Amino acid sequence: MRSNHRGADALRPVSFETGFTQNADGSVLVSFGDTKVICTAFLEERVPQFIKHQNLESGRKRGWATGEYGMLPGSTHSRTDREAARGRQSGRTIEISRLIGRALRTCFDFDLLEDRTVKVDCDVIQADGGTRTASITGGATALSLCLWKHREKFLDRPIVRRVAAVSLGIVKGQVLVDLDYREDSNAEVDLNLVMDHRRSFVEIQGAAERDPFTHEQLSEFLAYGEAAIASLLDQQKAALVNAGVDPSWIP
Repeated sequence: MRSNHRGADALRPVSFETGFTQNADGSVLVSFGDTKVICTAFLEERVPQFIKHQNLESGRKRGWATGEYGMLPGSTHSRTDREAARGRQSGRTIEISRLIGRALRTCFDFDLLEDRTVKVDCDVIQADGGTRTASITGGATALSLCLWKHREKFLDRPIVRRVAAVSLGIVKGQVLVDLDYREDSNAEVDLNLVMDHRRSFVEIQGAAERDPFTHEQLSEFLAYGEAAIASLLDQQKAALVNAGVDPSWIP
């Protein structure tokens, strides 16, 4: 029996608590079941040096966006050391941060952002599987709140799409959506799917841990994942509207 007595294609209970912190330009506590991630977004009036150099060469004023990911010491069953104390980030942290950054950058028209950078931080306070997909979904919510707060700075809305993500896997031969830790640790295949509000694919990460998976199973992954992400995007939009964002401003 799956957690919450849910079916193979069902998400865990999902919630978005917007305005979770006072100091960030946009913030949300996103929960996928017992996985909880604080996502905060800040708008900076500058761009990285490599973007500045590109802008000087092209005569344009393009912005940028980054994503960072981390797990707090109390987020897992046994204490996780702070990576700052170890003096370096793990390969897993770097890989997930890059995934989040890639996914969130697809949300923007950087020409409309103009010489500004949006920085999104995703801090896992409780981990029970699917932390990277929760981070992407929450991070996209936080950046929307951030830019809505600063909307008077832009000639037009710099966000052109919203994204959300879900984890999938094969456990005991069955395709499952939104795996918790127990399921993920026993999965024969792991897959993470990122899509936008137009149902277009942003990224697909999939690998067999044991037996390879078939074309039919891949099709099932995509069908289950698309339906789950459609639900996440609806809940994400509802959270933004409830936070005071004009529906016409939301892609």
